[in-house]
Parts: sequence; C-alpha cells; structure tokens
Amino acid sequence: MMTDPIADMLTRIRNGQMAEKMSVHVPASKLKLAIGKVLLDEGYIEGCRETEAAGRPVIEITLKYHDGAPVIGRIARASSPGLRRYEGKNSLPRVDGGTGIAIVSTSQGIMSDRAARKAGLGGEILCIVS
Repeated sequence: MMTDPIADMLTRIRNGQMAEKMSVHVPASKLKLAIGKVLLDEGYIEGCRETEAAGRPVIEITLKYHDGAPVIGRIARASSPGLRRYEGKNSLPRVDGGTGIAIVSTSQGIMSDRAARKAGLGGEILCIVS
C-alpha cells in the first residue's frame, strides 16, 4: 500500500526525466489526472491522458524536453499526509519569483497558484514545480 500517491507520481516524473524517457505511467486517480492537466496547461509536460495497462487504469504522462534538457527543473511535494500545508489567498507562494508554479487544491478544484490568486481562492499546496 502506498502512503502518498502524489509523491509517487512526482517521483516517477523525476525518474523518467533523469532516464530521458518519453513518457511515464502512474496509477490512475482523479486527483493525479487533475495535477497532470495543470502541468499540461502550464506547459511543463507534452501530454496527459488516461489509458489502460495490464487491465488497470493508468495515466500516461508524456514528458517535455527543450534542447535535450527536461523542462521541469524541480518538482517537489509541498504538503504531505503527515503535515498538510494550507495557505490563504493572500499568502499563496510565488515560486522562483513567478517563473514556477505551485499546484493548489482549492474548493473549486486543482489549479495553479496564479489561477487560484486570480479566483481569490486559497487551499492546500500540493506541489511546487519550476
């Protein structure tokens, strides 16, 4: 049993990029699919779709490279099951001076910190990407 499936997803992305893989597969869930969609919308990955492998639903994340280097320089879990990190709308983090994003779980769904700030929402900071 996995205690933190989001951290597992982020680790698979990091490991896939270090191994220069074109795509990685993670076990499917609505939350992980929503995180993948935010990464796709922000331009950090090339694709995110739900498929099936060995009879089980998985999410295929197509990694993105620029001049042979991974687009994602850092991807880390901010909130963990043992220590949740919540921020209000006025204290959402600005990652690397605004060049990176924080993925936030709000009452309106999963979104980037910019979208949450624009909507006037706070929430749980799931991960940091730059």
